[in-house]
Formats: sequence, structure tokens, C-alpha cells
Amino acid sequence: MPQIDIYTRQFCGYSTRAVRLLKSKGVAFTEIDITEEPHRRKEMIQRANGASTYPQIFAGEKHLGGSDDIHALDRQGKLDALLKDG
Repeated sequence: MPQIDIYTRQFCGYSTRAVRLLKSKGVAFTEIDITEEPHRRKEMIQRANGASTYPQIFAGEKHLGGSDDIHALDRQGKLDALLKDG
């Protein structure tokens, strides 16, 4: 199972929705709150190939996108496999 990372920001509804979806999937993930660790924003943007909105979600080295992206993957039935296999 790949390491799941999610970069979030406080008071961001999209971040809250994405975290809620990951929790509902029962997967372990690391939440990186940029509000508390602003020095990690550059890391997030680099990993996300320039994407700078919140949240940004990764399964291992694979960039899954933001909240809308993982919700779309879930509706398509593709998210579970990505969370397990990266």
C-alpha cells in the first residue's frame, strides 16, 4: 500500500471534503497542514507539477489531484485501486 499524503489548509472546505473521503475509505494517510507548516508549500507545488490549490493528494509518487479529482475518481470506481496500489 502506498504512502498517502494530503496537503491541506485550515478553513478550506475542499480540504475538509477530501480528508472526509479518505477517512471514509479507511486508509492511513499523512495530512500536511500548510497553515502550520508554510515552508512545505513549495514541496507541494513541486510534487504536484505546479498545482498550487488545496488540497493536493498523492498515493506514493502518483499525484491524484485535488478534492474534485479524487471525488471524480471515486464516482468512476477508480479511487480504491489507486489508494491501494498507487
